[in-house]
Amino acid sequence: MKLIGTTEAAKRLGISTNRVRDLIASGRLKAQKIGREYAINLNDLNAVKNRTPGRPRKARKSVKR
Repeated sequence: MKLIGTTEAAKRLGISTNRVRDLIASGRLKAQKIGREYAINLNDLNAVKNRTPGRPRKARKSVKR
């Protein structure tokens, strides 16, 4: 089991370290807190790697005619 930090995880995912911390806080990325830092298992990182980036689209409003 290899553990990496948030900086390395951000580089591998192509996102910012703040976004990695947001994924951890929301529960979408599993991590262990060791002291002040997070340790992320590479297997857990691969589970998040195939996510769709960005916000979900808003539902279209129906137009009455």
